[in-house]
Amino acid sequence: TIIARSFRRSTVAPLYARLSMRHRSIYPCRDTKRKMKAVVCTKYGPPEEGLVLKEVEKPIAKRDEVLIQIHATAVTASDSHIRSMKESFFMRLLLQAIFGFGSPRNPILGMVLSGVVERVGKDVTLFQSGDSVFAYGSMSATKRRFGSYAEYQCLPEAWNLLPKPANLTHAQAAAIPYGGFLALHCIKKANIQQGSNVLLYGASGSIGTSAIQMAKRAGAVVTAVCSGKN
Repeated sequence: TIIARSFRRSTVAPLYARLSMRHRSIYPCRDTKRKMKAVVCTKYGPPEEGLVLKEVEKPIAKRDEVLIQIHATAVTASDSHIRSMKESFFMRLLLQAIFGFGSPRNPILGMVLSGVVERVGKDVTLFQSGDSVFAYGSMSATKRRFGSYAEYQCLPEAWNLLPKPANLTHAQAAAIPYGGFLALHCIKKANIQQGSNVLLYGASGSIGTSAIQMAKRAGAVVTAVCSGKN
């Protein structure tokens, strides 16, 4: 059973978390400070050329969303592929039709985070201000939200948003969603049972290392392979 392609392991980087948590009110009350720091991708290419730290508008939670003060995020393989656009001409054309020509349509990249809920929309029932959470801002190929390279992000409560385990730091929790959620999807699709023989192709990346643990937990006999450089 082929479970996962090889991706480089995510590297976790704590982001700015200096803004005060004193204004923990329920939407639609407004902050006295409407700005935040964010790493903005101004153009495709190497990070030293395209990524810039800027002050941008702080998002406001909609009725079904939570506003999260981000303590940590992860730079994933997908982030790097989108930012660099080091692909063939036709692949670049396709990707830029999806993400934006010349620069990302949403210039703040990042889809994973760990942080603390600062505000909740009035229809939110599962979370409240002060909750520690971690999240993956993608539900499908067409239902996704970038923006975790910033101090704050809003996400719908019905998305991949979960309470952060108390025994994990924010940096540790931010490293889980990318490989973890994708590996879980593969494991479920494979319908692995106790005693199944499983071949994990690309077992050294964030998806593969997560899939090894999940397959072993399911009782499978796991054979893991990866490329020579890994």
